[in-house]
Amino acid sequence: EYSMIKAAGEKGWIDADKAMMESLISIKRAGADVIITYFAKDVVKLI
Repeated sequence: EYSMIKAAGEKGWIDADKAMMESLISIKRAGADVIITYFAKDVVKLI
């Protein structure tokens, strides 16, 4: 999923930041207490 979002964002097909946040929020909404992700460095820059 990380690679798909990054590649689509680089090609301008999607807003990568919004897609990343939606992906992580949906994981949290599904009940995760901890999320370990390649997006960690990107999320820190956004919040």
